[in-house]
Amino acid sequence: MNDSTPVPSPQIISPQLIVLEALQIAHASTGAAQYREVYEQLRHRAGQRHASGEGSGSQPSAPTPMTQPSAAQADTSTSSATAGPARMRVICATRKDREEFFSTAPLGRSLTLNRPPGVEVRLFPRNSEGLPALYNRAISESIQDDVIFVFVHDDIHLCDFHWASRIAGGLGAFDVLGLAGNRRRVPGQPGWLFLDERLTRDSRENLSGVIAHGSGFAPDSIDAFGPAGQEVKLLDGVLLAVTSATLRATSLRFDERFDFHFYDLDFCRQAERAGLKMGTWPVSVVHESAGNFASAGWRLSYETYLDKWQE
Repeated sequence: MNDSTPVPSPQIISPQLIVLEALQIAHASTGAAQYREVYEQLRHRAGQRHASGEGSGSQPSAPTPMTQPSAAQADTSTSSATAGPARMRVICATRKDREEFFSTAPLGRSLTLNRPPGVEVRLFPRNSEGLPALYNRAISESIQDDVIFVFVHDDIHLCDFHWASRIAGGLGAFDVLGLAGNRRRVPGQPGWLFLDERLTRDSRENLSGVIAHGSGFAPDSIDAFGPAGQEVKLLDGVLLAVTSATLRATSLRFDERFDFHFYDLDFCRQAERAGLKMGTWPVSVVHESAGNFASAGWRLSYETYLDKWQE
């Protein structure tokens, strides 16, 4: 899907242009007429002020009329292409069916409202398989393409208007990107945040990134683990991003002996062994789950993880 919707001039970042840009994204993603109507009203007023020279100093260009999206643009399940060096493919598994995912799941609703051009969605609906198997399947489907893979859980609200460009920018600094992680790794570690089986939290000086928790925005809490943009040894699997080029060069894949727990820690250890640079990046999200530590499934995966890495 090629999105020809024009974007307001970036010469001046004003609240008005930000609102217009958000309306364009919403209209391109959903095709809803109300977004187009409000956009045209605001654009007309902005054009009048621009023509009359209202205000002082340099003025941004008058916003361009919004084009009507095609049926493919309005369909949130349709792929899109960018003029940039890589497309972005969001890979997600959900227990919901496709329609329910896009209408009720936090990630699906976020993508319906704000799915920038060039962002594709590889959804595994009604899923009961382990995430590593599905993630590897998605990799195999696109490994020869120039793609940014974003592996993300379905209970994430994307609260950042510019989430896609931020992830792409972060991959200019790191080979593997996440939202939160630990700058060090210790033997027997049961999670990027914890040091031991008692779930003793590591000190802030070793942690990096920010993740909010709750059922939407505003969140119930914001966990500011430490400054983002730091190189780390371990990343939280709630969101992981990596390019297909990196995966081709290293043959890095998810270990399918893990179901849901510990696949992220294992992936990071494989990435470290392959000489890849991992880091966190500032992208605003709200996660609806706080984790399920010490369950029977978690315990079994932990034993598998310790056995694999001989710890």
